[in-house]
Amino acid sequence: MAFTFDNPNTFANYPLDRASQLRADAAGLAKMAADPNGFIIPFWKLRPFVVKGPKGKEAGFLAPGLAEAQRTPGSPLVFLGLDKKQRPYFAVDITAARDPENNGPLAGMGVFEDLRGLALQIDAGDAAILGTARSILDWHENHLFCSKCGQATEAADGGFRRVCGACKAEHFPRVNPVSIMLATSGDKCLVGRSKQFPQGMFSALAGFIEPGETFEEAVARELFEEAGVKVKSVTYYSCQPWPWPSQLMVGCYAEAESEDINIDNDEIAEARWIDKETMRATLAGKGPEGFWIPPKLAIAHQLIRAWAETD
Repeated sequence: MAFTFDNPNTFANYPLDRASQLRADAAGLAKMAADPNGFIIPFWKLRPFVVKGPKGKEAGFLAPGLAEAQRTPGSPLVFLGLDKKQRPYFAVDITAARDPENNGPLAGMGVFEDLRGLALQIDAGDAAILGTARSILDWHENHLFCSKCGQATEAADGGFRRVCGACKAEHFPRVNPVSIMLATSGDKCLVGRSKQFPQGMFSALAGFIEPGETFEEAVARELFEEAGVKVKSVTYYSCQPWPWPSQLMVGCYAEAESEDINIDNDEIAEARWIDKETMRATLAGKGPEGFWIPPKLAIAHQLIRAWAETD
């Protein structure tokens, strides 16, 4: 069954039953992949196929038989799960195809678009499916060889495992946890601008969680390292799967001991404390000139909005 919660973040709330118990049945998966009632979503250069629907753009889920012949060597059909009608969903990488929008069986049917710009334009459940598919296909692209002995690996378990043909080592898709946190002090929150951000964009601070570290410890460490801010407490907000390439953004609030800032100039260009009134105006598109925050696609936006809208 599908396990969904009231999560406000894009790419969350996966609508399919992942049906992981079916992944080891290669014959069963092959039968499902040929099921005329099933769906296959092709990706080209990690961009999902998109078609024009009655209300705008839609994920280009296709009937079996259209895209599989163009599958990239070494990349499997990835089993994504079953919908409520028990119809199977798969993803396939066709990066090896030359200009599939204009040549081959998909010519003229649709286009391949970057998921980052597409996600808020399509159904939220479909965006979650495409996010998972992109992460898995990217993992396969970068794990064709065994990290233990260097020999070629082969896909198994519907795309959720690779096995080395030489040393038999098993490799599984990675999920990299990242702490992303909004430090607060009374009616103010701390936002920062990374050096690679566009001019004027400020966001919640973030950093990878290290081995042996809890979410709370990572939040406290990153805030201190990047902004010199010490915290009293940490509260979990929500998390977001982020398919570039496969992060899990763990969103938290952190109550600061003081509003003193001492930024790490190697990572942060600037950091500011912003009051709720200013942030609410920013969310309404009426904030200070030259100051903006990430779009709704990002968990940072949801962290900031939830804080700003709470009295």
